Amino acid sequence: MRALQFLSVVLAAGLASIFSSPSSAGSIDGATAYPEEPRLASSLIIASIEDPTLRLLLVETLERNPEIAAISAQARAADQRPAQAGALPDPMLSLTVFLLEPQTRVGPQQASVSLSQRLPWFGKLRLKDQAALLRASAAEAQVEAARLKLVTTVRRLYMELQYLAREERVVIEEQATLGHYEELAQARYASGFGIGQTAIKIQAEITRARTRLLGIKQRRISLLAEINALRDRPNTTLATVADSPTLTVSMPPTGVLYTTAHTTRPEMAAAQALIESSKLRIDLAEKKRRPDVTVGLNYALVGKRNDTIGQLNPPEGNGDDIFGLSGGINLPIWQKKLAAGVEEAVQQRFAAQDSRRAVSAQIEGELADLVRRIPLLQEQLQLFDSVLTVQAEESLYSAEAAYATGTAGALDLLDAERVLLGVRIGAERVRIDLAIAIAQLEGVLASPLEAIHWDRSAA
Repeated sequence: MRALQFLSVVLAAGLASIFSSPSSAGSIDGATAYPEEPRLASSLIIASIEDPTLRLLLVETLERNPEIAAISAQARAADQRPAQAGALPDPMLSLTVFLLEPQTRVGPQQASVSLSQRLPWFGKLRLKDQAALLRASAAEAQVEAARLKLVTTVRRLYMELQYLAREERVVIEEQATLGHYEELAQARYASGFGIGQTAIKIQAEITRARTRLLGIKQRRISLLAEINALRDRPNTTLATVADSPTLTVSMPPTGVLYTTAHTTRPEMAAAQALIESSKLRIDLAEKKRRPDVTVGLNYALVGKRNDTIGQLNPPEGNGDDIFGLSGGINLPIWQKKLAAGVEEAVQQRFAAQDSRRAVSAQIEGELADLVRRIPLLQEQLQLFDSVLTVQAEESLYSAEAAYATGTAGALDLLDAERVLLGVRIGAERVRIDLAIAIAQLEGVLASPLEAIHWDRSAA
């Protein structure tokens, strides 16, 4: 029995070295499957942001967001599949001990040991490996797509906080101005040149301003709660946000935008990887019509003959052990099952192609909206800054002068103040809407605008 145990170990080690082959994971058609990746699009966008508070917020959110953590773990799991798909099936080691020893001419068979290895048909393992590699690549691209989406969402929420900060500042300034008007009205009433109703109307406007400030605080609480949920910090708040950005945007041509988006968007890369993977799965399904080969070694332990004839006249090779080779193939005869496998792979390819078309259509729709909306927002902001704000301020100055001389009443003064307030808040709203649209455009392009190469002299 000791000899049998020793022989089993030797056979197992020997056949394992014969049939083992390095996994094809890590290469596709001889090329390295995991080349050095370029810097992620989300990281490039974050690096292009000048506001350090927003940069830190985005980095923290990407690190702590539960959804990103979950799909990243799934992508890491997908990275482990090529090594499994490209490996040979486990060898089979079997041991048989004969309780009733079969007698042979050279002696009774006491036990046998066999080691077999199934060898898939040529190319099957390579196709499995490559398909798994492409699916792992698609999973990584989907993680980056989720990161880009999260970056755009957090940028929008942060800019909404910037708008609230500017709106709050404008309303506080208006409140201070109204307080000054109230003092003037009280002084005029005390000197006999005004009526008490004027001061009451101004006080009502001050109350409206206070109410608006409370509304701003409520909206800020909601935005902070949404941001904190994304970065998995339910009981913390953000530091003060930076001031609204001053935007000087030079828009690349529409053709450059479309080309950039279709080239850099990770969803397009993921869809293309799934298409290529499905093509390989079709080839694999076709190869399943080819049989796999099973080869093996067999060793039988034979004892010496112990019967009278065998002892008196031992045969040649008495008690010699038996060593043999075995081979076999499986028979892929169930054509209906094989045809269904091919059809399944074909439909998966159609699904991947349709997914790519859907992503392309989504990109084109988003760009069609943004390339039209951003120039309009730029014109609107220029109108606010260059014309409407100047006119509203001059109108207020005229109303203040007329009120001081008694040629205009408090209603005229309050109307002029309301118009200026509306213009200032409207300008900040357009400014933030433009910043949000640019952030959305960079998300659609999967690239900061400054990193896009195009002929600016022709713009």
